This record gives sequence, structure tokens and C-alpha cells, in this order.
Amino acid sequence: QLQLVESGGGLVQPGGSLRLSCAASGFTLDYYAIGWFRQAPGKEREGVSYIRSSGSSTYYADSVKGRFTISRDNVKNTVYLQMNSLKPEDTAVYYCAATRRQLLLFNWVASMNYDYWGQGTQVTVSS
Repeated sequence: QLQLVESGGGLVQPGGSLRLSCAASGFTLDYYAIGWFRQAPGKEREGVSYIRSSGSSTYYADSVKGRFTISRDNVKNTVYLQMNSLKPEDTAVYYCAATRRQLLLFNWVASMNYDYWGQGTQVTVSS
């Protein structure tokens, strides 16, 4: 069974950091690009970051540039999202998603381009 599992979410104070993990089971991530998305209450799901299967290209939403870093360890079959300088507006459920397509700057944020999704992990930024 192909599965993505996110972990690492939690409650953090503004300015704090968290590292999310997206682990794959039932398949290898070597040939998959990964996107991180988030959805806050009452808002639409939005793309946060993306990394190609090779790790050669990464993209970020403007709202997280300079604060978040996406990376991958294909040996561990895991993709990470390091989140620094967190703000209350970063509060959301964070999802990772996998695709065999090598997406580009104009289309990585489109949910329809991803084939597998995790169940999400809650990130709450609050004092």
C-alpha cells in the first residue's frame, strides 16, 4: 500500500522552529517530486514548497521564502520541511504530496498534479 506519513507538527511560539517530515512507505521516493501544502481553517489549501526527485530544483511560496527550507534524503525515503521564524499565520494543517511529474514554477502549486497525499500534521504557532 502506497502511503505518505507526515510528522513533526505541534505547538510552537512565534519565532520558533519546527521540522516536518514526510516519510513514504510502500514505494520509493527516488522518482517522485514532493510538494508541501497547508490548509488553515476557512481557507483554501495552498502550496508551500516543492522539491524535484533529484533535489535539483526547489520552489517556495512567497510567504515562506527565506524562512522555510525543503530537503530530501532518498536513502531514508523522507522529505523534510524546516520551518524557522514561524508566525501565527503559518498555523495550518500541513500535507505532503508526491508526483511522478517534474513540475515547473508555474504549476507546482496545483493540487491536481499530485498523485499521493499524506493525512496531514497540525502546526500551531501561538504564544
